[in-house]
Amino acid sequence: MGRHTIERLLAGTYADPDGGAPLKVATRAVAVERSLDGVTADLVRPLGLGQRLAVVSDPETHEIMGAQVARALQGVATIDEVMLPRHPHADGETVENLRAATTSADALVAIGSGTINDLCKYASAQDGKPYIVFGTAPSMNGYTSVNAAITLNGHKKSLAAQAPVGAFFDVSVLAAAPKRMIRSGLGDSLCRPTAQADWLLTHLLFDLPYRTMPFVLLEEDEGPLFDSAADLLAGDLGAMERLTYTLLLSGFGTAICGNSLPASQGEHLISHYSDMLPDGARPFSFHGEQIGVTTLTMARLQEEMLEGPAPVLSVDGNHEQDFIAHFGPVLGPSCWRDFAQKRLTRDKADALNARIAQTWDAIRTRIAGITLPSSRLAEVLTEAGAPRSPEDLGWARDFYLGAVRHARKIRNRYTFLDFAADARVLDQLIPRVA
Repeated sequence: MGRHTIERLLAGTYADPDGGAPLKVATRAVAVERSLDGVTADLVRPLGLGQRLAVVSDPETHEIMGAQVARALQGVATIDEVMLPRHPHADGETVENLRAATTSADALVAIGSGTINDLCKYASAQDGKPYIVFGTAPSMNGYTSVNAAITLNGHKKSLAAQAPVGAFFDVSVLAAAPKRMIRSGLGDSLCRPTAQADWLLTHLLFDLPYRTMPFVLLEEDEGPLFDSAADLLAGDLGAMERLTYTLLLSGFGTAICGNSLPASQGEHLISHYSDMLPDGARPFSFHGEQIGVTTLTMARLQEEMLEGPAPVLSVDGNHEQDFIAHFGPVLGPSCWRDFAQKRLTRDKADALNARIAQTWDAIRTRIAGITLPSSRLAEVLTEAGAPRSPEDLGWARDFYLGAVRHARKIRNRYTFLDFAADARVLDQLIPRVA
């Protein structure tokens, strides 16, 4: 199981499968235990976080774990309890409010999952302070990453932040989390094949850096995790441990790479695009629930492209005014600045077409070798009772089709969405893959 891999990463003795020096992560301590009762202070004290700690939670996570952690740490340091509003948003305004509330703290202690972890990770990095996290749900893979998903002026971005000094998980608490949050963590784990395929595509087309390391870290646990999807939702603590290690190792893979490339590609762009367009009529869904659905879309799109003839790419016809018309006067220029870096000019398209004509069979064979069939990914979600379609999320189909069409415009990250659009086949494939 992933416990031994994590122990070697913390110790700096894990051999780099790509041939570099032994791998080591900035996180100094990880605990995944059936219970953390009575050991919280012992986990935190050796980390030397300072004399004043800000324990950050919201009303729900305070009740689940925050009050307990705050009491346990009173013998370690002076404790300031910082209560965020219910259902806080990971945006620039909330970050600044959190920084103001933790001015006197030497370190932050995040109690929660995705949003609270990202807020503490980013705010602490901005102020040059360490932070640790006590996870309350196995809902996403960002606990140990060095990036935070923060919305700035309406544009959801993956921003440089920092890894936690310590990450601690009570498996009994995780198993008691709402089932939707457990399904969310499984959904976030499901995108390994599509994210790897997108990243490998950019490497093979543009000679950009690519590593196998983040995916080798996951090899031991991925298959058994997917096979135990039903057990996970039935409260099996062994399955929950495997999910937790998978989420942590995915985060460590991105931390070692220094970016989110191994774990966030086309499937995340579709989800982030949807998040950027709030709609009061669209019901709330967790990030990983969305990623499960968008992963199926990307897996089908990748299959369509890889099974077809060598595509011929065209010059991209987008202009900044198109982005302003679509996204508005604030978000449009921001998205355009990112997108313009990857859009195909005549020279770029000609060079790519020459490469594709000569190497298409090798490209698609290599990418197909690291993917999983979309049918298998759908089976995993079915066994977990997780959403598989936009309708399962309560999303209008027309909205989702538009998200798949336009998601590539929000970030400088070339994926199969761009590949299909530049080949002038995305629009015709969307009804089949979405």
